[in-house]
Amino acid sequence: MTGAPRVVVLAGGVGGSKFVLGVRSALRARGLDDPTAHLTVVVNTGDDLWLSGVRLQPDVDSITYALAGVNDAERGWGRAGDTERVNGELGEWGAGWPWFTLGDLDLGTHLARTGWLREGLTPTQVLERMSHRWRLGARLLPMTDAEVDTVVVLRDGTRLHFQEWWTRHRATLAPARFENPGIGDALPAPGVTEAIAAADAVLIAPSNPVVSIGPILAVPGVREALRSASAPVVGVSPIIGGKVVRGMADVCLTAIGVETSAAAVASLYGARAAGGVLDAWLIAEEDAPAAAEVAGLGIRPLVRPLWMTDASRRTALGEAALAAAGV
Repeated sequence: MTGAPRVVVLAGGVGGSKFVLGVRSALRARGLDDPTAHLTVVVNTGDDLWLSGVRLQPDVDSITYALAGVNDAERGWGRAGDTERVNGELGEWGAGWPWFTLGDLDLGTHLARTGWLREGLTPTQVLERMSHRWRLGARLLPMTDAEVDTVVVLRDGTRLHFQEWWTRHRATLAPARFENPGIGDALPAPGVTEAIAAADAVLIAPSNPVVSIGPILAVPGVREALRSASAPVVGVSPIIGGKVVRGMADVCLTAIGVETSAAAVASLYGARAAGGVLDAWLIAEEDAPAAAEVAGLGIRPLVRPLWMTDASRRTALGEAALAAAGV
């Protein structure tokens, strides 16, 4: 193709933020010093929550902080060099969740967001305002402006907010299913389906396929936009060597009856030719034997190094995903 490609990435969580950094870096390597007009990231908002009167958007903030270069790369969440004085004071009052740490700088973000929401701004408008602070090199869009927080339903019927199940219990309580109440009536955030329709490449990050990418695809209209897109849809496996890279995605996959393997996640997404969303699927070198199984699904397999352990590897993966989409 001629000219700079228009790229859309569906992402959430730490894996998503690392991948977005890689795609941005790959675009910069092509001469786009500021790829903002060419890179759109549709971010999962299914793990959002209200806590101590403020609205938290963990995946939105993780990706924003990563692109801004202010994230705590070691912990994988929050701001680098943050302190926790306010969090400690909340604990003294018996407020908040003692097992859910809120950094002071991070709380500044949540307070600003909550104030704007209470003034009548939508989450899309809030995220646009947040993006003005730093030179992100990408346009960020929430998957929807509706509140569709994730609820984990345990096998005994107990219902927990996803963050309680994930952060407090570390996914040790066996889930029966995951729900996003109200998502059936939600709409894609303004600009989401339009960006997909205008894209030259659509990339699905190696994020948790159940609770990060799953909610994005569950917003009515998003899956249909992917199926009708003129651009190739390329996904990156979050499974390397039959194991999850980070977090407890294997527990999530088991809960919905999906094996923790690169081929099984490809099958979960499905081939566009068969009513799914994928044209191509990047799998790790450790999973090369699964290429034939992926091809049998009607999805083009590409074996590539998937570890994003440093900036050069992130960039190489971003470039590999773009190349897989033919841009």
